[in-house]
Amino acid sequence: MRITPEQIVSIREGVSRLAGDAARVWLFGSRVRDDARGGDVDLLVELDVAVAEPAQLSARLASQVSRAMYGRKVDVLIKAPNLRVLPIHAIALAEGIRL
Repeated sequence: MRITPEQIVSIREGVSRLAGDAARVWLFGSRVRDDARGGDVDLLVELDVAVAEPAQLSARLASQVSRAMYGRKVDVLIKAPNLRVLPIHAIALAEGIRL
């Protein structure tokens, strides 16, 4: 996994602050592979409650994590009961690492 322990703490704290303590966050994509280089940070935030404004939550989380990652591009997917489940959600859960 190619993120630091400090970055993991920052991600967890940001997700908890913006999405609640029950939110679970997964790192997936190239950052989970030690042999890869570069790449953006791909996160899946999984919630057990409905999200009224998922695009706004995703953007806020991406912005906050990007600052913690020194401006690195961050993509955030939201998985919640009221949102459509896409194939990328299954990939993120199957290949990702829970932070």
